[in-house]
Amino acid sequence: MPDPKRPCDVDGCDEPATVHLTQVVNNESATHYLCRKCARDKGIRSEPAQDPAVDLLAQIFGPGSPDDAGTDGRSCDSCGMTMATFRDAGRLGCSRCYTVFEARLRRVLSRVHGSSRHAGKAYMPPDPNLAAHGDRLAELRRSLQRAIAAEDFERAAILRDQVRSHELSEPS
Repeated sequence: MPDPKRPCDVDGCDEPATVHLTQVVNNESATHYLCRKCARDKGIRSEPAQDPAVDLLAQIFGPGSPDDAGTDGRSCDSCGMTMATFRDAGRLGCSRCYTVFEARLRRVLSRVHGSSRHAGKAYMPPDPNLAAHGDRLAELRRSLQRAIAAEDFERAAILRDQVRSHELSEPS
């Protein structure tokens, strides 16, 4: 943060500098101290950045876009959210909003993703048979180790064969 007593670097401006700007061009660094007004005149935002989703929605809806015309008087009957509020906040108010604004949200999703339908990978829970198979194999190996430790080699040979058989029959 710049020193509040330092004046703005712009000629003719006596306001205190509130923006510290460092520019690097061709590996040359230049530091400027600007007041809020001069920074804004140069196109520099001095306000804290908002949620990236809000910036994305503002770019998608954009001023003058078909979706900028309003919400056709619609608001969510559960939370009171409007499309204008959604555009500004970047979040819907409740689960009911998805139903109320479905047609508008489909258009937004089509612009962002190229489709309003999910076409990516689907979550598949692990196969319970595979887990049970692995548990059984681990139990056989523990039993084999106990049999070897007890020098029960006949039982160990039987368990060894069961482990091999179980490894070969592993479900895919």
